[in-house]
Amino acid sequence: MAEKLALIDYGAGNLQSVANALKAAGAEKVTITADPMFVRTADRIVLPGVGAFKSCADALWAIPGMVDALHERVQIGGAPFLGICVGMQLLASRGLEFGTTPGLDWIAGEVRRIERDDPAIKVPHMGWNDVGVGRHDPAQGLIAAGEAYFLHSYHFVPDEGHAIAAMTDHGGGLVAAVAQDNVVGVQFHPEKSQAYGLALLTRFLDWKP
Repeated sequence: MAEKLALIDYGAGNLQSVANALKAAGAEKVTITADPMFVRTADRIVLPGVGAFKSCADALWAIPGMVDALHERVQIGGAPFLGICVGMQLLASRGLEFGTTPGLDWIAGEVRRIERDDPAIKVPHMGWNDVGVGRHDPAQGLIAAGEAYFLHSYHFVPDEGHAIAAMTDHGGGLVAAVAQDNVVGVQFHPEKSQAYGLALLTRFLDWKP
């Protein structure tokens, strides 16, 4: 039987592009959903996100029962979870964009604006950049070294270094991916990262953390 893959629809993600990329990566069925009951029975969950941390958090919390369903299925039930861009940032304890906004607090840390002293280093961090993976790999082989497409002005700063799954460099180090147990988040956009992104999504579909 095909796995039930829930792609969370909370009005803050480029859903169709992500759905198409997941299908191209081998997903037999991708359900775009805002139904907490479906989420509670999903085999895998993907949370995309574009825009500001606060607006994304507000939109996710505005769906009755959705945050509780995500917690039950992912944190308690152990379903493999992938957060993309702001969907990855929402894993943090808090975001500092437009004031302080609570996140899911699944991986302790906060989301801060990218600050660079060199005026030649532009913010937002936009375009293709290297993804580097260290010897410590909390993502269990899910994240590979390569090049991916980024577009963000804020970055995830975990409290503990062991949650960092990959780094990139934009006038200084930025976290490119975080992971903990069955949860992984990527700052870049796999759906815009061509062969590299499709390979990541293929590994996610096979991932058994």
